[in-house]
Formats: sequence, structure tokens, C-alpha cells
Amino acid sequence: MANEEKVVNAKVETFASDMAQAIDGSEGGSIKKIIEEQEKEEDEKDKASPERKTNQILMIVGIILTVCALGAVVFLMLYKKVISTVPIQAQFTPMIYLEATGFEEISDLTKDQIFQLINNDVAKEEIKPDGIMGIYVTANKQVLGLRKFLTLIGANIDQTKMEFVSDNFLIGATNIDSKNMFILIKMRSFSDIFDPMRGWEEKMFFDLHGFFGLDINADTKYLLTKNFENGIIQNKNARILRDKDGKIVMMYVFADDTSMIIANNEASVHEIMTRLSSSTVRK
Repeated sequence: MANEEKVVNAKVETFASDMAQAIDGSEGGSIKKIIEEQEKEEDEKDKASPERKTNQILMIVGIILTVCALGAVVFLMLYKKVISTVPIQAQFTPMIYLEATGFEEISDLTKDQIFQLINNDVAKEEIKPDGIMGIYVTANKQVLGLRKFLTLIGANIDQTKMEFVSDNFLIGATNIDSKNMFILIKMRSFSDIFDPMRGWEEKMFFDLHGFFGLDINADTKYLLTKNFENGIIQNKNARILRDKDGKIVMMYVFADDTSMIIANNEASVHEIMTRLSSSTVRK
């Protein structure tokens, strides 16, 4: 009985061995190679597929964009304190119609140098009769507002009381019989500038005498302490500084509810007021 079992087991082992050899043999080996070659061909086709290449490109681009976005977020978080916006410069328009316009750079100049520069510009400019020239003062090529200008000339006016006075102003010269300087200031209302101007009167001649081409000497030094007086110029309220002969040396006139003119010539005030009230641009 034991011998029979051994014979059977031997036959089984021989059959298994023969099957293995058959698979590894020519026919079985061919089938295996065909399967392997087909799998390899499918793999190569899959690698060469346009859709796969497109998907790979899209995936790479997506990764790059994601990395860039994360980098930008990190950069903004690290440097947001030092990033500043560039202020947009307001486009200025003339407050009145002008026949001529000039720009003067006044950086690092003294008050006397500033006034001399402005007067020289007016003197050389050909302004037509009854015409007006506007002058815009600049620092580092940027047009200055009223407050900065007053600071640069060292004006003894209390700017803390000028909250509702516009920073937009005009320095100019009229050519009526002769050239005469003026400053045009805009405010919200008459009351916004009345107190600061009254407080400035004590030092106004000292601060602006050079602007009007006047010298302080033995004949004019009394004007440093002379008081302004109430007056009417072109039917408008004014405060006037007169010399000992009654001639106007300096004045400020409330031309309308929102405009004030600092000048030394009544004809100039009249022309400026006419242009302020005009509803059309003169040609």
C-alpha cells in the first residue's frame, strides 16, 4: 500500500514538472513573450499618448502657478509694512482765466530768493495789456499748496486756524498800466480766514514786502508797525495798509463768499473779481 502511494506521488511530481517545462518551452514561452510584448507596447502607447503629455504639462504648470502664488503671499506678508502707494497728483486747473503761466522751482531757497525769482519771472514775461499771468511754485517738480508755500516763506500766520481754507491758491501778476503782484486764496466761507488774517496783519508787511517789490529802509520801516484799516474796494470789504500819503501799500479783499485777494492795486482786484464772477472762459 505504501508502495502504491509512492508511485502516485512520483507521477504527480512528474506531471507538475512536465507542466512547468511546457510553459517554459517553446509554445508556452511564446505566449508569455507575446503577453509581455503586448503589455510593453500598451505601456509605450500610454506614455506617448498626447492626452497624457497634455495632462503632464497642465500638472507642471499648475504646480508652478501654485508655488508662485504661495511665494507672492509670503512676500506680501513679510514686506507689507514697507510697501507704499504712490499718491496720485491732483490735476490742477487755473482758478481764473490766465493769458500766461509760469512754473518756478523754489526748493532750498530763502524767502527773499523766492520773491526775487517770482518777480524776475514776471518782469521778463510779456503779458498782454489787461492780461494776467499765473505762477505755480514747485518743490522737487511738484506744485506746492498754500500751506507749504506759507511755511517756506516763514509767514507769521496761524495755520492751525485755517482748517477750511483751501490748499489750492494762485500767485499771479496783472498787467494793467503796470505789472502788479497778487495772491488769490479760496476758502469755504468768509469766517474761515478772517481771524487768521487779522492775526497776520501785524507781520504781513514784513512777510510780504519782497513779494510786492518793496524794501524795508528808513523811509518804509514805519510800515512794520502801522495798522491795517477797514476799507471798501470794488464794493467789497477789505483791510488796507496805507502809507503816510494814503496810498495803498498792501491789502486783502474779500472778493466773494469763497475768495480772498491779497494785492496792492485796486485795478488788479477789479480784473480778478471780473474773472472770478465770469461764467465763461475768455478767449
